[in-house]
Amino acid sequence: MSVASVSDIRAQFPALQRWEGSQAVAYFDGPGGTQVPLSVVNAMSEYLLRHNANTHWAYPTSVETDAILLRSRAILADFLGATTDQIAFGANMTTLLFHIARAIGRGLREGDEIIVTELDHHANIAPWQALARERGVVLRWLPLDLKTFRHEEGALERLLSPRTKVVAVGAASNILGTVSDVAGIVAKARAAGAITVVDAVHFAPHHLVDVQAMGADFVLCSAYKFYGPHVGVVYGRTEATAALDLPRLEPAPDWVPERLETGTQNHEGIAGAAAAVEFLTGLVPGDTMAFSRRARLARVMTELQSRGDALFVQLWEGLQRVDGVTLYGPPPGTPRTATLSFRVNGLASEEVARALVATGSYVSHGDFYATTVARKLGFAEEGFVRVGCACYTTEEEIARLLDGVKTVARGAA
Repeated sequence: MSVASVSDIRAQFPALQRWEGSQAVAYFDGPGGTQVPLSVVNAMSEYLLRHNANTHWAYPTSVETDAILLRSRAILADFLGATTDQIAFGANMTTLLFHIARAIGRGLREGDEIIVTELDHHANIAPWQALARERGVVLRWLPLDLKTFRHEEGALERLLSPRTKVVAVGAASNILGTVSDVAGIVAKARAAGAITVVDAVHFAPHHLVDVQAMGADFVLCSAYKFYGPHVGVVYGRTEATAALDLPRLEPAPDWVPERLETGTQNHEGIAGAAAAVEFLTGLVPGDTMAFSRRARLARVMTELQSRGDALFVQLWEGLQRVDGVTLYGPPPGTPRTATLSFRVNGLASEEVARALVATGSYVSHGDFYATTVARKLGFAEEGFVRVGCACYTTEEEIARLLDGVKTVARGAA
């Protein structure tokens, strides 16, 4: 199964027709949200214009809405390696995780312990900090090794205890690109009797998610990071979801997986999230009907990861040669995503990002809600410049970015 070329992929993204002066815009802001193919927009419009209704009623558009949501669950289940009844949706990953954490917290007692990590986005930290304040539970921090940019080796074993009730970990760091050994962490946590919660938001656009291999109770991601709209997605192990003491309205559904969802959902966004997965699946052209959706996704994600790795080498090696630039994160050839944070000659990250607009390069700046990482590295105020490679990124765009960074660095020297 061959995968569509970068040029064929780019043709599906209207945003790539935008220009900044004489330069076509190069979107390096994918870790904060990717651009959207036309097929996703069409799926959302189709729902709103032809099927828009609330759920579980007897008239045709409501029945059609139920069918669209059920199909979307099935498609996202294939994306994550789950089953249809293990997929729920929400406003975003952060809202879903606060909801799940609140439900878990109802069963915790003062002195119970939750392990969080210094490497994580605060969406997988703040909900547990709230429980520490409200319930008197104790947070234990899995430390970040500033030499390897990974979890400190052997630290998890020292932290786990009979009091450990939850272990919350990210599959990949959205600021450093580090990919962690989630399956190993989860196995140790489960052996200690803890509930396991995985933030896969940054992992999902770059690697094939396999919730069965991860073994976690809950795995969360966001469709807008893999070419979809702003919708949160959660895999919940069936027994774990059924056991949650969720806040809910009395007449609301109390069955798995809908018991995880509050209120009327973003139906058009859910249809768009499914269309984003179908966009990825469709990157295997030709007659692929003999292959399952999951098999096609595996092929596509493997190829896109390989392309991303090659682009990342170009980016890393190019920036290493620029005087005054400091790179952060694991090097190429180690478990990571094609995302890189760096600093230029002591400049504030926003200043660098503004200067790069002149080259048509759109890059992110700040701490990206990975605030603990930024503090540990000593740049909580100045922040970092972050560059991410997506399925539409080209070698020419990276070369142009590198030239822009060289110009900024020379001007700041």
